[in-house]
Amino acid sequence: MDQQLSYGKAIAELETIVAKMQSDDCDIDSLAGYTSRALELLKYCKEKLFTTDQEVKKCLEALNTSI
Repeated sequence: MDQQLSYGKAIAELETIVAKMQSDDCDIDSLAGYTSRALELLKYCKEKLFTTDQEVKKCLEALNTSI
């Protein structure tokens, strides 16, 4: 996965892929590539959300123990 990829860029690319897949111009030859890239992006987003959730929980725990 691209090291410069951000969550926002991944979502934007996913939206572009979905629009292409829904387009009447989408041909069967491109479908597998779109699907593969979308899966990569979805995995990246899922990992990013999980990691961020864990970091927020740690921050909240630290805040609660310091009060």
